[in-house]
Order: sequence, then C-alpha cells, then structure tokens
Amino acid sequence: MSTNNEKSQSAGGGGLELLKLILPKVPLMIKIILLHILKKSETSQYLDLKSELTVSVVRSIIDTPKPGAIAETQAMTRRDPGIKGRLWISKVASQVPPEKGILDALLDVVDGFRGPAARGTAPTFQIPDIVPVEAEWTGFREAATKESTLPDISEEGKYHELMKECKNPSTILFFHGGAYYLCDPVLYRPMAKRIAKMSGGRVYSVRYRLAPQDPFPAAILDALVSYFTLLYPPPGSIHEAVAPEHIVFSGDSAGGGISLALLAVLLELQRKGRKITWYGEDRVVPLPAGVANLSPWIDPIQSTPSLLRNGKWDYLPPPKLMAEDWQPPSDELWPAKPARKHIYMDDANLLHPLVCLQLNESWKGAPPVYSSCGWERNQDENRFIVSKLARDGVTVVFEEYQAMPHVFAAILPNRPETRRNYEGIANFVKTVCESPENIQSSYKLIRAKTLEEVDIELDKLSEFSEEEFKELARKKVASLNISPAPAPGVPPKL
Repeated sequence: MSTNNEKSQSAGGGGLELLKLILPKVPLMIKIILLHILKKSETSQYLDLKSELTVSVVRSIIDTPKPGAIAETQAMTRRDPGIKGRLWISKVASQVPPEKGILDALLDVVDGFRGPAARGTAPTFQIPDIVPVEAEWTGFREAATKESTLPDISEEGKYHELMKECKNPSTILFFHGGAYYLCDPVLYRPMAKRIAKMSGGRVYSVRYRLAPQDPFPAAILDALVSYFTLLYPPPGSIHEAVAPEHIVFSGDSAGGGISLALLAVLLELQRKGRKITWYGEDRVVPLPAGVANLSPWIDPIQSTPSLLRNGKWDYLPPPKLMAEDWQPPSDELWPAKPARKHIYMDDANLLHPLVCLQLNESWKGAPPVYSSCGWERNQDENRFIVSKLARDGVTVVFEEYQAMPHVFAAILPNRPETRRNYEGIANFVKTVCESPENIQSSYKLIRAKTLEEVDIELDKLSEFSEEEFKELARKKVASLNISPAPAPGVPPKL
C-alpha cells in the first residue's frame, strides 16, 4: 500500500511529466490564441478558445513523426489515477466456465463470416483462451463530494451501496476506446459516472484484452463472456441476473466497434438457433435492449476519404497505422509473432466482417441503435454504418455534432455539445429499456453552440453505395501487397 509520501511524490512526478509535455507546445498555443482572437482559424467560429486549444494540443501530442514503443505507451494509458469523487466503483472479474461452449460458438461465427472458400479450413488467427475478464461496476454517488474516497469495505459492499442509488434497472455494458491496444476502464470512470448519473442506471465497464498481445478475436470473446456474465451470473457473482431488455451495449471509438461486433455475433447465433453451454446449462442467446455508441470505429484499416478531409476538425492523426514508414520500435509486444501489418488483427483477417464492420452483410433483426459523431476523421464510416443499419430495417437515432472532434465528450467535458451528447445517450438508454416502442429513427445535425437540431435526409447520410464503401476497404488492403501468411492458430472446435 502506498504511503502518503509516496502518493505525494507520485502526484509531483505526474505534474512534472505534464509540464514536460506542455512546455514544448507553448509556441503552438500562442499561435492558436492569436488566430482565435483574430478569427483567422476556421474552427474559431465554432469553438471557444479553451476548446480550440485543447483539440490543437492533443493533436500535436498524438500526431508524432514516429510512434512510441507499444508496451510503454500501453502501460502509460492504463495507469490507475485512483478513485475520488461522486462515484461508486466495485471491481469484479468473471469466472472461467468449466466448458468451452462460449468459445466454440464464437469460433463458429468467426469461421462462418469468412469467405465460402475459407470456411471450415484452419483458422488464420490466434485462438484465444477463455480467461477471467475484469470489469468495474460504476454508479453515481449522490452524497459524495469531489474529494470523497471510497469507504474501506469489500467490493461486494461497494456494489450494494451502488445499487441503492440506482433509479432504474438499466445496465450499460461499456467497452472503452483506444484503437484496440490502448486505455483501460480506469480512464473512463468520469464518462461512466456521467452516463450512470444521467441515465439513472449503472455501468459495467469491461477490461477486455488488448492487442497486439491478444489480437482479434480475443476482445470480442471477452465481450461475449462479459455479456453472459451479466445474463447468467457464474457461481460467487455479487450481482443478480440482468434481464437482456435492461442491457445496452455501449462504447466509444474501438469500444463502439467491439459493441457492434458483439451484436453481429449475437445476431448470427440467433439466425443459427444456437444455444451456448454455460456452467452446465444450455443457455439461449438473447439480444440486448439496444446499442449506444460514441464515434464507433467501423473501419480499422482506415480506407475512407474523411480520414484526410476532416483533419482540421479533429485531433486524430492522419491514417498511417499500416504505413511502412510508421512502425513502432521493437519491444516485447511488437513486432508480433507471426509478423503482421496491423496491431489488432492478423493479415488474413484485415477484411473480416467482425473487424471491418462495413463488410457485415446484414444487421436485420438488431435492436435500436444510438450513434453519435462529430466532423471527425471517422465521419464517413459513422455515416455509412448508420445508413446501412437503417436500410436493414434497424431503428437508428443518429446525432452528428457540428465541428466536434472524435469522441469529443471525453476531451471537451464542459462543452454544451457534450452535455447534449450525454443527454442523447441517457434518454436513449432509459427509453429503450422502459418503452422501446417509443424509440423512433431520426438523423440530426446538432449545430455548435446553439444546439439547434437540423434533420438530415437518410439518403444523403452517405455519399457511397454499399458496394462502393466495401470497395474502398478492398482497395486499401490490395495496396498493401500482403503475401499469404501461415495460419497462426489451430483448427477450431466446431
């Protein structure tokens, strides 16, 4: 346990690190301030000075000429800052079931989504083990202050205190962002707390396995295990079974991609009429009440025009994940073995429909979906997936926020657009869990500052047809000139 002195030194060290990070940005900050005052930057007509500075500085930190070592960067984004403020946190972990039915079911779906010629052949990915999946129950703590710490009671005790403050049974199964290889639920406590407070429910924030050490489909397996843990609590769980009609999948960026991939898996299992053996019982595979995502990452191979077109509005760097001249230095995590181009998936799976979600053939039968984005680099893929869902008969509530960057709610917490974004999520969660028949499809632009809502015509959401959008991904992968690689796994048990 840390002493007060150690905590003080840690805080001081953190402040020094922040100072070292910010000092080199002072000339940039002065430039941004002058351009903003003179109204010479296009973003100044939409953003206040603080917001414009935040986006610009974050962009300059992220968009580096050379990436850092993955292991070091990953560890830095997983540091626990501690728990303080108006929230309850109860740390738990799922148990490993005695049978492998849940893994076999996932592998069956992954195999079935491959091309006809590849189905039934040796897998072209690493077969993940079923492992305990850690998570944090998060709830709002009404009587606490900004300086409050958690009481010295058991995790079960904290969970029961959290439950006393829930106003309804809605449960958000949340997957954090971070490009599939960065971040952790500890960084998402402010977001989880705010969603819990405004929805009146609770959040189950999942610590899924990260790439490159655990590539596709490990994170999806952890998501499926987490969902079944909520539905059918393993022996010793501190929570009672959660009804599927009270569960909403949610995530930002890559976490939004995981939530949609999990939904695609469930839809396919339902089409097959497959049950999953879980702790000695054959369990049905229900759908959740809905899905609510912030800037979901649909296209991890980065093939769309907005990735270049929208750089001025976003802090995300231009597309270079698989560029030959932008490779992380070697460490214990990278290059992967066997070698591959992408951090998240093996080369043979770059176009797998559970990886590139724009390639999923059908979302028919999916529950209602809420999705939001900004004028970000990922705008094209966000607009496309909404139009695809709608064409497949899914009820979709889409909100696009004028001039806002990727997952703006996380980096601009005090903007009126952020408050409106959380309200959109919270209202969707409450309605879809209490009276889903009242959810109606809508597609809106939310104007900056005024929050005026402007309807977007569905047929104008995406400038691409379904086939044109898929072709963008195929062309991107074809340009990589990847040679066929030996299968890194063993045949799945189907």
